Amino acid sequence: MKISARRAFVKRFIVLALTPLGLCDYSHAQAADLIVSAASSLTNAFTALGQSFETTHPGTKVLLNFGASDALMMQIINGAPADVFASADQVAMDKAVALKGVVGTSRQDFALNQVVVIAPSDGQLQIKELKELASPSVKNVTFGNPASVPIGRYAQAALEAAGQWDVVSAKAILAQNVRQSLDYVVRGEVDAGFVFATDAALAGDRVRVTYRVTSARPVSYPIAVTSTTRQPDIAQEFVNYVVSPAGQSVLAKYGFLKP
Repeated sequence: MKISARRAFVKRFIVLALTPLGLCDYSHAQAADLIVSAASSLTNAFTALGQSFETTHPGTKVLLNFGASDALMMQIINGAPADVFASADQVAMDKAVALKGVVGTSRQDFALNQVVVIAPSDGQLQIKELKELASPSVKNVTFGNPASVPIGRYAQAALEAAGQWDVVSAKAILAQNVRQSLDYVVRGEVDAGFVFATDAALAGDRVRVTYRVTSARPVSYPIAVTSTTRQPDIAQEFVNYVVSPAGQSVLAKYGFLKP
């Protein structure tokens, strides 16, 4: 891809990306900038990682594009500029590998998380097992769309294991990503929601963790260099930094565990 074409893709796909600081304009991104597409639950941690990486790599600017893992994966497959892809589950990364969106040999797991059920801080909901979410007193439950959002897939797997998927999914409020699920709970628009433990921690006393889900498979996060990157060396350096002791220290500050 020529530099002019890469800049055009940057303008098209990531003019606006949601970060903890608000909406960032990436319309002036340059071809040499390192573009990292990462799952929404990584917003705070990867913002800090990007800043830390820049200090150790003078002249490199890290541009961050956050969203649901599957949506980011499809952006990459469809030609959106990205040098690194970090997913909130293995399924999205498996798809990226199968569709040749990432370099399979660069793939590494870099963090672990946990799924929790949260409720508004001023609510009365207390549950000891998932079947209580099927109670008529629980009017609605939010989680990401299982078809495209990792937290939704984890929620569905847990509810199916508990034999409650049909009942709970009937009153589900599907979110585009985990941060949207978190926002629904924070604003008191739903009775409960499935999010990652790191997201719940960021919300502080605005939500209550009412149940910690035991997942059948680890809630692990993989990262890889994209197949279309024009700067594979610096992209690989970023991946290496994320899994390094320095990168793991940053992730730990935001509640992520070592893989």
